[in-house]
Amino acid sequence: MTQSPQSAGFSAPLHRLLSQAADAVQGVREGRSLTDLLARVPAELRPGAQALAFTALRRLGGAEAVRQQLAPKAPPPRVDALLLVALALLWPDPEPAYADHTLVDQAVNAAKTRAPASAAFINAVLRRFLRERDQLVAAAGHSPQGAFNHPAWWIEKLRQDWPAQWQAILAANNRPPPMTLRVHAQRATAAGYVERLAGQGIAARALGAPTPQAIVLDKPVPVSALPGFAEGLVSVQDAAAQLAAPLVVGTGPDAKLKPGARVLDACAAPGGKTAHLLELQPDLQLTALDADAQRLTRVQDNLNRLGQAASLRAADARQTATWWDGRPFDAILLDAPCSASGIVRRHPDVRWLRRPDDIAALARIQAELLDALWPLLAPGGRLVYATCSVFRAEGQAQLDAFLQRQPDAKSHAVPGFTGHLLPLADNAAQTSPPLDGFFYALLTRP
Repeated sequence: MTQSPQSAGFSAPLHRLLSQAADAVQGVREGRSLTDLLARVPAELRPGAQALAFTALRRLGGAEAVRQQLAPKAPPPRVDALLLVALALLWPDPEPAYADHTLVDQAVNAAKTRAPASAAFINAVLRRFLRERDQLVAAAGHSPQGAFNHPAWWIEKLRQDWPAQWQAILAANNRPPPMTLRVHAQRATAAGYVERLAGQGIAARALGAPTPQAIVLDKPVPVSALPGFAEGLVSVQDAAAQLAAPLVVGTGPDAKLKPGARVLDACAAPGGKTAHLLELQPDLQLTALDADAQRLTRVQDNLNRLGQAASLRAADARQTATWWDGRPFDAILLDAPCSASGIVRRHPDVRWLRRPDDIAALARIQAELLDALWPLLAPGGRLVYATCSVFRAEGQAQLDAFLQRQPDAKSHAVPGFTGHLLPLADNAAQTSPPLDGFFYALLTRP
């Protein structure tokens, strides 16, 4: 279902939202991050523009295929981006966000302010699309990119890595994700918070093991509507990401780190996993490291809201001589930079920004991080390697290569925690999956 800005509580004129969404799509097609692009949108227009841009990027492959049929010679980028957004929103949908005539009319209005000479062209193309919609959509599905709304190389890589699940993964990527919360382990239980939400008219369910703090909302709501959010009672975090901290601190009373244990959260920003570690074991001596000093401000903001403290350092984790004090860590969390191929439903621009060579380049960085951090682990310590990727090159293949290089490392399989977690629906209705795609490995040093 495409959620309209109006249904989400936004009342900005549709033609303004279409123009802002078109700017965002144009920027993504030019190689810029959607997050950065949306940050430049005026605050009053941002939620609505984001809703439209997300829909357009989830349907961009099909929209591009149709535009090529209707206008083989690509129009100027500003016009093309507006046209693609409108085509994506006019795509067959059992619950369309807008009436067809409204969308066409508002797209033409947007063109009049965006590129006045293109208004008649936009009107003609969109009206022809409506007349021939069924045939044009069917023809778009003849190409992999048009059928699955991902680049052809991405589709092929998934097909090779997951021959039985690749189509289901692609389908899941094109669905809006659920809003998932993490209840503060020291302050409340998931069941208790679900009851509290119900009292506010917010329907939700607790996921249970192996994510006992996770709650999935039936419908997303602003964080300002969540009771206790400002006070740190609850945080927004996907259930798959909530698997990291229990692996680091231990999943049972006998396995927990000793009081005051030294823990490194490498590549820590934006800080969700940092905070979760301290929720599970507040007495940790935690160092949160990230190469981007600006992103560390988000880590500090998260810690401030939750009333937590950690030592924050801006440094490249691979350059240990610049930041390490020589004292070994009892546990290390390496949430490594990756393709983000497991969280495409939350970041629909990722598939269009990545290039085939990026995967090998990222895998090299991951290997360098593993090799640099392993010597920092104390004997008997544990290192958790994580990526939000479904590509084997960034997961199982990376782990296998590391174990070949480090014969003293021992890998442990923890059911429900480790290995590749795929974003697949858990029921026959094929609703949005409860988990993002991730890879986890638990390594110990004897």
